[in-house]
Amino acid sequence: MVGATRRARAWIGAAVGVVTLVSAASVGGIALSASPATVAVVADSVGGHTALETLATLAVKGRAPKTGYDRDQFGTRWLDVDRNGCDTRNDILARDLTEVQRSGSCRVLAGVLADPYTGSVVAFTRGQGTSERVQIDHVVALSNAWQTGAQQLSAERRAALANDPLNLLAVDGGANAQKSDGDAATWLPKNRAFRCAYVARQVSVKAAYGLWVTPSEHDAIARVLTDCPNEPAPTPLSPTAPSPAPQAGVVFATCAAARSAGAAPLRAGDPGYSLRLDGDRDGVACETP
Repeated sequence: MVGATRRARAWIGAAVGVVTLVSAASVGGIALSASPATVAVVADSVGGHTALETLATLAVKGRAPKTGYDRDQFGTRWLDVDRNGCDTRNDILARDLTEVQRSGSCRVLAGVLADPYTGSVVAFTRGQGTSERVQIDHVVALSNAWQTGAQQLSAERRAALANDPLNLLAVDGGANAQKSDGDAATWLPKNRAFRCAYVARQVSVKAAYGLWVTPSEHDAIARVLTDCPNEPAPTPLSPTAPSPAPQAGVVFATCAAARSAGAAPLRAGDPGYSLRLDGDRDGVACETP
């Protein structure tokens, strides 16, 4: 069974800096797309270490209280962390989907997801009642991060965690809702072929941001990794600090100015947002260069 799991494992190519989701004939009886879908850009490993070795470096202690947790503690949703003019959500959709259709250079309108969590194929179409079929998951949930050390991080570091591509995956919306803010002790992907890569990613995120694991979380991750002791601990190829949030009262004459400042996209209520910049009046300005 271990050999079959390794052969079916969805992630390959770390040695060349690209992790690719490839389809077996089926996983769990569910047919997969014949086309590979790039789902992450990572280096070979964290300093050449395996996920098990990296897990051994994490502190193990109890969960801190959730007191004070709010999504806003992790900054504005979907910053343009790499300053390419596209917000993180559209960057992740473009990275993880195939057959991508865009409006302009950034806004992803449609595509096909080979879902790593379920092993199924999900068609994505942007719009009311359809966008939620594909969601962007924080592999280490933000509330879990808050209770395992993130409340001690600076606001800038928490914003980086929330927008780090290493901690983000486009996934089936139903699976994401089922996971909620669970850790490895309470939730693992239905697709067993992906579990090694999934917990390795959690370990790498926690190591990168100085977070700890609870005893039950540690043991659950270790159990998964016994089937894949050489699973590498991935890390971003080019980590980029998020741009600072625009200051209250700032005015951008054009979207080009907002992008140059690293502030785009701008959402209704954000400093610098105006209807003049929001051509389609959807509450998000300057999302498409």
